[in-house]
Amino acid sequence: MRMTQEIESRLNHLVKKLQGSSAYIGGLERLSGGASQESWRFDVHTEDDAIRSLVLRRAPEGDASEGSDQAIALNIEAGLIKTAGENGVPVPDITHICTPADGLGEAYIMAFINGETIGRKILRDAAYALARKSLPTDCGRALAVIHETKPPANVSIAVSNGPQQVEAYEETYRSLKIDRPVFELALQKLKRSAPPPVGPVLVHGDFRLGNLMVDPNGLVAVLDWELAHLGDPREDLGWLCVNSWRFGETQQRAGGFGQLEDVLSAYASAGGAVFTPDEVDWWELLGSLKWGIMCMMMYDSYRSGAVPTVERAAIGRRVSETEIDILNLIEKMASHV
Repeated sequence: MRMTQEIESRLNHLVKKLQGSSAYIGGLERLSGGASQESWRFDVHTEDDAIRSLVLRRAPEGDASEGSDQAIALNIEAGLIKTAGENGVPVPDITHICTPADGLGEAYIMAFINGETIGRKILRDAAYALARKSLPTDCGRALAVIHETKPPANVSIAVSNGPQQVEAYEETYRSLKIDRPVFELALQKLKRSAPPPVGPVLVHGDFRLGNLMVDPNGLVAVLDWELAHLGDPREDLGWLCVNSWRFGETQQRAGGFGQLEDVLSAYASAGGAVFTPDEVDWWELLGSLKWGIMCMMMYDSYRSGAVPTVERAAIGRRVSETEIDILNLIEKMASHV
């Protein structure tokens, strides 16, 4: 309650500075989701009785150090979103990037967009039947535009290719000191069969259901750019295909809503490179391993007492699911040799 009151007070001060002394906010509420960042929805009321719904996205308690080690700074994230939007990617309008004087910590404010992000609802509810048909094309086009977007000249983001990620995640895996034979097999397969690099281009880094805002007609916004970096465009395509993001719709390789061939066709038609489904296999395998190691990290944080929440323990249980996915992918890749 106290934190809500503090944020409300600071937002009121900010909107008066930006919109005039008669402006004020109302309806402040914290949105669910967002494991590493906070999201707060609120309405801005202005002198002419106009009401605009906005979202404050900020580091936990305003402290950037609480986020992911791989996450870019929120001001950089906001800049990338703004640039991507100007290039044609469906994203929320960035209305303000906070400064220390705003008292909200590392944060930015964006337009609120109506839609759904919960994967199971998008894949199963009748209301999204039409959206499911358009999502393969929508996602292919969005990724093509993301990958051709040039970061602002004053923005520096990391470069991370496939082999570098294999090395980094292996180091994390070893640090947990828990032997998983299937992960050992995946690491060896990835090291032996790494494809020639493509790019680097701007990569979203977490392009999947959960970070895609969908309405009954299709994709309306690409959210959560905190893992954006320069890398191989096939990373985003492979991550979209990871079985954990299909939410039980395992026969629909692309996010549980469609076939990868349709995504790749739309991607190429929108100016992206021409890739085959087989070229995405290595990246899907890497994505499955990465998520498996992340699940291990979640459980380790619960086991150690660092983050003693049931959610962390529940996610940790999903390690075995990723092992099944990895074995299926390795068998599939072996059949193509």
